[in-house]
Amino acid sequence: MFAHCVHIDDTDRVRLAAAGSAVAFCPDSNMFLGSGLFDLDAAWRYGVSVGLGSDIAGGTSYSPLYVLNQAYKVVAVRGGRLPALRGFYLATLGGARALSLDHHIGNFTVGKEADFTVFDFAATPTLARRTEIAESFTERLSALMMPGDEQAVAATYILGRRVHERRPSA
Repeated sequence: MFAHCVHIDDTDRVRLAAAGSAVAFCPDSNMFLGSGLFDLDAAWRYGVSVGLGSDIAGGTSYSPLYVLNQAYKVVAVRGGRLPALRGFYLATLGGARALSLDHHIGNFTVGKEADFTVFDFAATPTLARRTEIAESFTERLSALMMPGDEQAVAATYILGRRVHERRPSA
């Protein structure tokens, strides 16, 4: 597992892919530090496994939604697009594959560990409005990804057991 990889070239990408290595894409820390912008599209073009990373030592947030929002911006600044489904892939199954844990976690396949987050698409007025007008599931995910806000987290489960539940505001 390599982190950041903001200063690699195509030769490096070929070697990473050939070695079966993976990259932790840490957009928040890279933007905070001004250290460079990871080229996600090039990594995928060369078959490099990529997962989303927060790197809180150099970043500003543990929130996967916030980091997804930052990933969207990094890809956009580089002239690409990060559709919501691809973004959530990075944060779920993509991360699990990057760590070679995809046979245990990363999606809802029967037999895998049930680690997941429940989202409230009406958690804020803006999110409620965006999801209300969404015409597809992908648009709903995009509405969730764009604010990058953990207010949408209603509950968190680890191994199928609820470990966090947001309390209704008074």
